[in-house]
Amino acid sequence: MKKRIDRVYEVVKEHTGHLTSRDLDSTSGLTTQDVAELLDIQRSNASKDLNALVKEGILDKLTGRPVRYVMKSVFHHVPLSKHVPSYQEKQMKPQRIEAAPIPLTDIFKRVVGSSGSMKNPVEQAKAAILYPPKGLNCLIVGPTGSGKTYFAHTMFQFAKQHEVVDVTKEMVVFNCADYASNPELLMSHLFGHAKGAFTGATEDKDGLLTLADNSYLFLDEVHRLPPEGQEMIFYFMDTGKFSKLGETTKDHQASVRIICATTEDPGSVLLNTFARRIPITIQLPNYMDRPAKEQVDLVRVMMSLEAKRINRRIVLTEDVVRALIGSVNYGNVGQLKSNVQLVTAKAFLNNMDQEELVITINELSDTVKDGLMRLGRNRKQSAELSLFLSSQMVVGPNEPALSFKSDAYELPYNLYEIIGDKAAVLRSEGFNQESINHFISTDINVHLKSFYRNHNFTFDSDAKLLEIMDQSMIDTTRKIFEYASDELNYDFQTNFLYAVGLHISSFLLRMQSGKALNTQDHESILKMVKHYPAELKVAYGIKAIIEEMHQIEVPETEVHYLTVLLVSLKEDNEDGRIGIVVACHGMSTASSMVQVVSKLLEVDHLRSVDMPLEMTPQEAKEKIVAEVRDVDENSGVLLMVDMGSLGTFSQAIEDETGISVKTVDMVTTATVLEAARKASLIETDLNNLYQSLTNFQGYTNINEKTQFDTPDLDVQSKAIIAICSSGQGTAQRMKELLDDFIRTSLNETITVFPVSVLEVEQKMATIEKEFRIIATTGIAKPDYSAPFIPMEILFSKDGQDAIKKIIVQGEELERPILTMDKARQLCRDYLENTYTFINPDKFLDPLWLFCDLICESFKMEKNPSFYINLSMHVAGSVERTLRTDTLQIQPEDHQRFEADASRSLLDPALAYLNETLKITFSVGELFYTYELIQNARQV
Repeated sequence: MKKRIDRVYEVVKEHTGHLTSRDLDSTSGLTTQDVAELLDIQRSNASKDLNALVKEGILDKLTGRPVRYVMKSVFHHVPLSKHVPSYQEKQMKPQRIEAAPIPLTDIFKRVVGSSGSMKNPVEQAKAAILYPPKGLNCLIVGPTGSGKTYFAHTMFQFAKQHEVVDVTKEMVVFNCADYASNPELLMSHLFGHAKGAFTGATEDKDGLLTLADNSYLFLDEVHRLPPEGQEMIFYFMDTGKFSKLGETTKDHQASVRIICATTEDPGSVLLNTFARRIPITIQLPNYMDRPAKEQVDLVRVMMSLEAKRINRRIVLTEDVVRALIGSVNYGNVGQLKSNVQLVTAKAFLNNMDQEELVITINELSDTVKDGLMRLGRNRKQSAELSLFLSSQMVVGPNEPALSFKSDAYELPYNLYEIIGDKAAVLRSEGFNQESINHFISTDINVHLKSFYRNHNFTFDSDAKLLEIMDQSMIDTTRKIFEYASDELNYDFQTNFLYAVGLHISSFLLRMQSGKALNTQDHESILKMVKHYPAELKVAYGIKAIIEEMHQIEVPETEVHYLTVLLVSLKEDNEDGRIGIVVACHGMSTASSMVQVVSKLLEVDHLRSVDMPLEMTPQEAKEKIVAEVRDVDENSGVLLMVDMGSLGTFSQAIEDETGISVKTVDMVTTATVLEAARKASLIETDLNNLYQSLTNFQGYTNINEKTQFDTPDLDVQSKAIIAICSSGQGTAQRMKELLDDFIRTSLNETITVFPVSVLEVEQKMATIEKEFRIIATTGIAKPDYSAPFIPMEILFSKDGQDAIKKIIVQGEELERPILTMDKARQLCRDYLENTYTFINPDKFLDPLWLFCDLICESFKMEKNPSFYINLSMHVAGSVERTLRTDTLQIQPEDHQRFEADASRSLLDPALAYLNETLKITFSVGELFYTYELIQNARQV
């Protein structure tokens, strides 16, 4: 018996096979309804088979309404005598389907934003691929869902086009997170293993490096690769050699280019030795940072993929496009794609018998509809989108789009076939359309949610809550949620657990530390809560729950704050909120914090500014100003920064924008959480928010104590202070060394803060509020009781032993006798391991002579420690000058420097260095060099 699809093919052939292109008119061809009636089959089945034949290239569609189908030969002028194979014959006969030729320069042009926000990543990618002889290893950095996997595949296709790799090769893809809990198995997959290497290794096995020989290896989530794996990979990148697990000699070779990807800050999660072997770092933008036109284009591209799958035209109203764009709050392009698939699947379910899918706002889920409201609150973004939107977006199935079979967010099945088949079965069972829609809508959600659970788009509340608060607090919050929901009989916002849990955690810690509650605005809060008697009554019930579960007395003022919190979680009070801008050094430090907090609390009044090392303070200030203007809702903006010159921007920003700005430094994810939570409360004031954060102590380590107990200093987080002349450069290098050692050798969490010697007293006082300082290191020993690690020890081969003695054993170090020869060798090793543009063998002599001239000019003793400090600093100055990324100073420091008569003592040494190296130092670099020398003279 013939298959149904062959019968469909034959009936179209019978009615249109004799036609030529000259015969076509508005009545030519068969409609879906014609085919269904001629063959006595369901219309949905006829539509499915006709579209499958079009996709196979056997039939063609004619434009117009209704859509009509004809033989493909009508347009190709195939002689009627020529045999045209049936669909069944076509399926049985092996054939090679050739893709349409793509011009060499077009592969990246199909990436949305290739001439906009993606221009720099594209140029970097091309440089990495085409660098002779076979390209460079590179690292792609970007938040979850930003398109790292997609971009890596595009790079590989570009490499094929330019014959960097053979066209028959495939890129080998490995996600390091899949085996992160089993390092042995992970290493076996990557490098292979020898027989007997571990239990169950009954024979030798090749790894992915062997499989990727003469091709590319893509290591996704590379930060999950253990340190020993990173060491083996960077050895392979250096030598092309590797050993299998269980072997002692590195006698295997392969020619492999490696593309890595991570969502984290490379400087924090990767070994420095590994990161330095990767010469190109490609930073992909956040979805919300991309221009409005690109956001619209991304919706169009993703809709075109869905149109291609169902072989139908899709029409979206303007509100639907806006809702889809606004629905992206943490998942970037990946989240947009999942929402597009969900919206299209539901529209397909409701319109299976239609030749065209028209999607209106009424067909969207509540989650996607919320995107329209979220976008409406962002006036700037909404206005920019208006320039690129019309009343409808029409997307056809034949629009070009770049996709890859291994796209991480590509469903491994045809969702639309599942919907069509299940609908047909349910209809044949006698279910009406409403029931069919209900059953299959549930099915769509199950399919998509189960798939995206594997791609970090679901959120296990308990698992995430445990990262920031104790289990006892989670139990308390769940009990409060059940009680409040029953008593008030309304639906809370989905962030209830986070908002209430974090609030009560903060309250309990504050009570345990003995710090008084801020009652400055209690009178105005008391007046407000009187208008909400139901919530006030429930707040008293919550008071009883807290007292019962934590054996602590809850004061009346806290009851009123709880009332405000309940009201805020019930009503949409988002107009006039305090905006928050997080700005940090690093590739994605700030954006990672904002992403986590936005996701936890489901808020959208946060913005991030990431500051890679190559970004100048002026560029950072411009970016911060833009974000402050964007996020302001007429209640002011809280600027949260990590260190350095960022903390001095608030007054300049106020002067430039007219917006009130307060700055909190030493930012952590916990402080951003606390700020965002409080900024979402009604009646929150910028000054009060700022003051409350200065006393914030975190959420974890809640002990069952009363407010009269003495705080336990042992539960404070530990910190090490790295001091250099500017707080950058050498201090950052010290931080990297310490972070590496702490991460790989100690089972402790210790934060390292780079600090300028000019700000050390002020910064240490701030850090002490949240951390216990266990050691200091750098160019000068501060007036502080913690052990000090001299730079010459830290950077020496004995550095790790010294750190261990201080951190683990609590010993004070004895400063060893240091000779000039040892100092020179130490500086040479530092230069070789730290800098890109400096040749240590050629640079060391001029550097040492510069130090000699400084000592002569300033009449200083030639001390090896001083030579180390000054050499390391000046080397950083040279590197920054060559990179045009010099240190900046405040106007008052500039004036003080210019007025200091002693600064002329720098001139002889500077003249020598300028002449020898052919470079000129900026005023900022000279200022910090001078300050280093003056500090050394005072010791």
